[in-house]
Amino acid sequence: MLARSLVLLFTLTAPTLAQAPRITRAGDPTVRNDTIYRLAVNPADHADDDYVYLLDDGVVRLEADGRGSRTYRQVVQIFTREAAETWGEQSFSYVSGRERLTLNWVRVVKPTGEVISAQPTHEQESIAPVAQEAPVFSDVKLRRVSSGGIVPGTLLDYSYTVETLKPVMPGDFQRGWRVTTGRLTRRSRYVLDVPANLAVPIKEVNLTFPRKVVEASGRRVYTWATADVPKLEREPFAADSNGIDQYIDVAAPVRWTDVARWYGALSRDRYEVTPALDSALATVVTTARTLDDSLRALHRWVAQDFRYVSLSLGIGGFQPRLPGAVLATRYGDCKDKATLFIALARRLGLRAYPVLLSSTGGIARDRPSALAFDHMIAAVERSGSYLYLDLTSELTPFGSLPPSEQGEFGLMVHTDGSGEEVTFPSDSTAANRDAAQLTGELSPQGVFHGRYVHVATGDQQYGLRRTFATQFGATERERITRAAVNMLFPGATGDSLELFDGRDLRAEPRISVVVRGAQATSTSGSNDILTLPIHNYGELKGLVAELEARGPRRFPIDVAAVAGPHEEAAELTLTLPEGWRAQLPPNITAQSAFGSYRAEYGQAGRLLHVARKLIGRKGIEPPGRIGELIQWLKDMGRDDVRYIVLEHPR
Repeated sequence: MLARSLVLLFTLTAPTLAQAPRITRAGDPTVRNDTIYRLAVNPADHADDDYVYLLDDGVVRLEADGRGSRTYRQVVQIFTREAAETWGEQSFSYVSGRERLTLNWVRVVKPTGEVISAQPTHEQESIAPVAQEAPVFSDVKLRRVSSGGIVPGTLLDYSYTVETLKPVMPGDFQRGWRVTTGRLTRRSRYVLDVPANLAVPIKEVNLTFPRKVVEASGRRVYTWATADVPKLEREPFAADSNGIDQYIDVAAPVRWTDVARWYGALSRDRYEVTPALDSALATVVTTARTLDDSLRALHRWVAQDFRYVSLSLGIGGFQPRLPGAVLATRYGDCKDKATLFIALARRLGLRAYPVLLSSTGGIARDRPSALAFDHMIAAVERSGSYLYLDLTSELTPFGSLPPSEQGEFGLMVHTDGSGEEVTFPSDSTAANRDAAQLTGELSPQGVFHGRYVHVATGDQQYGLRRTFATQFGATERERITRAAVNMLFPGATGDSLELFDGRDLRAEPRISVVVRGAQATSTSGSNDILTLPIHNYGELKGLVAELEARGPRRFPIDVAAVAGPHEEAAELTLTLPEGWRAQLPPNITAQSAFGSYRAEYGQAGRLLHVARKLIGRKGIEPPGRIGELIQWLKDMGRDDVRYIVLEHPR
C-alpha cells in the first residue's frame, strides 16, 4: 500500500531517476500537483491541529568544491485563523555574495486545485534586522512575502531555491533533513544529488523506510520518500537523543584537521601587536604582581571593556579583525575579542590559541564541517593543561565557562594550523549551588527580626550577577531592600543591605539584608501559625498530574531537564520565645536516578530549624523509568509544608 502511494505521489521516469529533478518556476516535473492536493484531510479529524503538511519536499544538489543548490517545497493545509495569519507572512533568508535566492512560486489554492492567489500580494527584500543588544551586522538578506486569500480550508503551496555560489570553506557543506516535522506530514521526500566519486558521509537516524540510490552519468542520487508521517507529540523532559525523531544528516568528506588548517590560514596574520596595544597592555597589568594576575586583568579588560558588535560581512563573518582595529573601535565579536586576548596573552609570554565551537552545543563529532561552528573562545596553556575563556561572556568568572559550553566539543587551532579536538570541562554539581539562609528571632507577638543571606555559585550565579551588574544609588538600594524583605514577609522593613558588584569576577555572588518588624505568625486559638518564608515543592503536584495523564511514555528522559546538575538549599533557623514548641511535620527523604531531596524539621530548646535541599543530576534515562520519576516528584510534593503550628503558654 505504501509503495502504491509513493507511485501516486512521484511520477518518476527513467531519466529522472538518474538525476535530481530540475525545479523551476514552471514547477517540479516529478510531482503532480493534483495528486498532492487530493491528500487534503478532513479538518474535523484534526481538531487539535492548526495545520498539516500535505507535502514536505527537499531537493539538494552538491558539488565537490562545496557549491550547490537546495530547493524546498511545502504544501500546507490551513485549518484555523491563527494558522492563516502565521502562514500568510513568510520570510526566506540567504547570504548575499555567497548565495542566490529564487522564489519559485507562492500560491494559495483550494483542495480542488482552483487557484485563489497565483503569486504573493506583496514582496520585499531587506537586510536582516540588527538587534539593539549584541548587534550583528551581516550580509544576510530577507525576502518577505505576503499571500492573499489564505483562510481556513485553503492550501498554501510554495517553493524556493537557494544556490551556494561560494562556500565558506572550499569543499565544505552540511545539510540536514527532518522527516518528522512535529505535524502530520502526508508525503515527505528528500533527494540528494552528488558526484558519484564523492564519498559523502550520510547519517540516517531512526528511519523506518529504506533509501533508494541510483548512479548514472557520473552522478549518484539518493532518494528518501515516505508517506503519512504521524504527528509527533513532545513530552516533558524529552531527550534530544531518542529513538523517535527521524532525520538525515549529510556532510562533506572533510576532516577536523582540514577545518583547522582553513581557519589557521584565515587567521595567521591576525595577531599583530601594535605599539598602541603594547601601551594599553602595560596599563591593564600595571598593578599585577604575578603572571596569573596579569592574565586575570587582561581577561576582565577584554571581556568587559569592549562592546559586543559583530561585523559579519563577507569573509568578516569568519576572519577576525586585527587587534589594533578592535582597540581603536572598542568593540568586536567573539572572534575579534578572542583574537585580541590571544595576541596579548602571547605578548605576556603565554601559549594561547583560538578554539572554535558551537554556541548552542551539540556538534556531531563524526561529521566535521566549518559550518558546525558559530562561536570562538580562547585557550591558554597553564601548568600542563588548558584554561578556557569566553571573552564575550562578561559575567563568567576567570577560569570558568558559561554553562552552555561546558562538556561540549571544541576545535583548538594551533599556530602551525594543526587542530586539536577538545572537550570543555564541566563544573561539578556541588559547584553549582543556590543557597538561601534566614536566621533570626521571633518575639512573643510573632514578630521576626533577623538576617537573610543568599549566595549562588557556578551556573546558579548568573541571575544574581546580572541583577547587580550596575551601580545603585541610595534610592535604588532602598527599593532593593524593600523588595527583598517583602519577598519574605509582606509588610516588613529592612536595612543594612549588603550587595556585590556583579561585574567583579572575583566577588562572591552574595546579598544580605537585615529584616525588621516582620509579622511572621498569625493567631489561631491558643496557638500561632508560622508562615514558612522558604521555598517548598508543593507545586510539583500539578506536574505529576500532567505526567500521569499522558499515558505510556515514548521519549527517553533528559535528567538534566528535570532538576539540573545543581544544588538548591533553603534554611530557616529561628529562635522561639521561651516555652514555645513547634508541631513538626515529618522529615522527607526522596532518592532516585533523577536526583535527591531532603526536608528536615527539628527543634532543640528554643531553636527551630527547617532545611530543604534538592540535588539534581544529568544523564539520559529510558522512557520506562517515567514511573520512578513520577514517584520521586510525588515524594517531593508531599513536603507541601507552608505553615508550622507554634504552641505556647498563655
